Amino acid sequence: MTPAWTPVGERPGSAGHLPLTTRTYVMPDGSHADWDIFGHERTVAILALTPGGDVVLARQFRPGPGLVVDELPGGIVEDGEDVLQAAAREFAEETGYGGELELAGTCWLASTCRTQRFVAVSRNAHVAAPGPQTGELCTPVVKSLAAFRRQLRSGQLTDVDLAYLALDHLGVLGPSV
Repeated sequence: MTPAWTPVGERPGSAGHLPLTTRTYVMPDGSHADWDIFGHERTVAILALTPGGDVVLARQFRPGPGLVVDELPGGIVEDGEDVLQAAAREFAEETGYGGELELAGTCWLASTCRTQRFVAVSRNAHVAAPGPQTGELCTPVVKSLAAFRRQLRSGQLTDVDLAYLALDHLGVLGPSV
């Protein structure tokens, strides 16, 4: 059996957008180790299909890769907020779209991250507002499902794992093209 590490201390810190703490553990061999743990507690992304089967994405600049990318709309689930309510809010804020949502899956962002990431799906996304809300620096983009699958395989998406969970949930992974 693999033993768990014992946390013995934590100190906060952040240099910007992501919360960061340094957590000290007593390791199974008795030594101490500091690990930087980052991220928000919960986030949600949305894979939305229009009634015609196209995918609704948000085009926005991402500072990590330093590029403008088309990605799943989404964001932080606020404290006390239901995941599907957060999904509906983020979807409307970033794209101006709405639609019935259902939870499709969850995963962790990384081994040194506290962020549990959720993905919701919509099978009937439709324009519900004029576009992204003030403060949202993105543009809604609609792509064919085939083009979205090509984008996934190219690695040009920040939430590839969530996208595959959602496509599997919807039963539309499809063959490689």
